[in-house]
Amino acid sequence: MTTLDFSTQTTLVTGASSGIGRALARELASRGSDLVLVARRLDRLEALADDLRAAHHVDVQTVSADLSVRRPGPMIQEELARRGVRITSLINNAGFGSDGALENEDPEVLADMIGVDVAAVVDLTHTFLPDLRAADNGMLINVTSDAGYQPIPGMAAYAASKAFVITFTEALWWELRKTGVRTLAFAPGLTDTEFFDRIGAEQYSGSTQTPERVAAAAIRAISRTSPGPVAQSRRSSAVARWVVGLLSRRLRLRLIARVTGAEQLMQIRREYAPDVA
Repeated sequence: MTTLDFSTQTTLVTGASSGIGRALARELASRGSDLVLVARRLDRLEALADDLRAAHHVDVQTVSADLSVRRPGPMIQEELARRGVRITSLINNAGFGSDGALENEDPEVLADMIGVDVAAVVDLTHTFLPDLRAADNGMLINVTSDAGYQPIPGMAAYAASKAFVITFTEALWWELRKTGVRTLAFAPGLTDTEFFDRIGAEQYSGSTQTPERVAAAAIRAISRTSPGPVAQSRRSSAVARWVVGLLSRRLRLRLIARVTGAEQLMQIRREYAPDVA
């Protein structure tokens, strides 16, 4: 596969108003990529865009969009076409979830979460894939989570939504393997973002990373000679995933429930949306 030249890219990043999305925008701009930043909070996007234009002399477009609505992709594409912008790379980063027993979840929150974490990822990928194929030298990164590699009681729907992103992206990696589109499902570990500002981090073990470290790891992973289909920001996460994968599904579930503190998570019902708003 040819070297990825970021200076020729126009990269759409969702959930760019904070956290990992914002760090990805900064990392890409520092490498010369033009950007399309998408999130709900337009004021934050505009402030970030001004900083990136001044610091790196790249073109930065901002689009305010609610990714929980049905089929957000065509609206974003039409707005970019009106401005004469065509993307060459896509990073589906936006996502949110909640803690708690499923029976206690707000069904409207669950529907919005599946809309953003699953349906929007599929729709945006489907909408912009022809543009990525036409460019023939770009990237598709779907940001998932370590939570997607196993079921997590107390985060049942969230973990399952991220599992969907992993298998969806793996299949796309095979479909696109003979094109110039680099395809990767990237799973950050614990990261210091608004995710934990809202729910607290005391129930989660392990040290957190900065969004900047995660963003740099994602770009390193996609820049490899033969990237994908999956990567994790920490090698220890990949090793743990391999070890857990040796267990039966029943034993795996028992272990994950203990390690993640499922009993405590079942008592929590708090929403978080770090990179959507």
